[in-house]
Amino acid sequence: MADPLDLTHLRTLVAIADTGGFRRAADALHLSQPTISQHIRLLERRLKRSLVEKDGRSSRFTADGERLVVEARKLLTAHDEMLARFLPSDLRRITVGSTEHAADGLLPELLGMLRAAYPDVYLHFRIDRSTTLTESVGKGALDLAVVLGGNGDPVGVEVGELGLRWVAGPGWLLPRQPGPISLVAFEEPCGLRRRAVHKLTELGYEVSVTAESGNLDGVLAAAKAGLGIALLPFHSAVPSGIGEVMGLPAMGSVDVRLVTRRGLGADIETSAVEAITAHYRSVAGRRLRGVA
Repeated sequence: MADPLDLTHLRTLVAIADTGGFRRAADALHLSQPTISQHIRLLERRLKRSLVEKDGRSSRFTADGERLVVEARKLLTAHDEMLARFLPSDLRRITVGSTEHAADGLLPELLGMLRAAYPDVYLHFRIDRSTTLTESVGKGALDLAVVLGGNGDPVGVEVGELGLRWVAGPGWLLPRQPGPISLVAFEEPCGLRRRAVHKLTELGYEVSVTAESGNLDGVLAAAKAGLGIALLPFHSAVPSGIGEVMGLPAMGSVDVRLVTRRGLGADIETSAVEAITAHYRSVAGRRLRGVA
């Protein structure tokens, strides 16, 4: 009989697919990035085939890697369901999702609250886009998720807000109106993208989306490279390498919402709402006091 695959290594593979990269998978699993890379190398050595390949400055799954992700999901789901049937009933698992924007500074507080309130609960995390997370909660794949509003009809409960800012790379100059303007944005569907295009068009610009990405790192990298302007939400100061663009109307804020699956315990939902709301109130208070 062939040696079995390591379930931990398969969980790492699925985490990379869910979060969109090695670094984010490492954050979600609370492992170092070298450990994440080692898990993939061990899988490749065991299966004698390449699972991940370089794609410019990032990486992507090979055809074999994509196939293995699909099979790994099935195996891990079956394993977890079997385990749940044999573990004591008081042990539970909570799966939490968050957008990259909302995760900044929030997840440590939310995790601390959940661990303190439910010490016997296994916590699992996923970082993804708001639309994907909302769909996953609706399907029952996630217990709760922190998402951004502005993507169709409001969902869940509003728990805070993030200020929107126009940002671009060093040396990027705002063109005169009317005329063309370059925008970098998230791939559709994206409420922030539509909001930016609408406002710039309203101002008389001919908007051209010159770069798009499915994750925040990609949008920031495009902005830093000078490929265009971006409309993004921030807790406080903008990251290094980009600056706020003056000369455009303020865009206000975007609401942060907590979405919970049907049937989730009311105690968990209430605790999460209180913790997240308190976090954003604290952020707003620091902003008013001029504290970064």
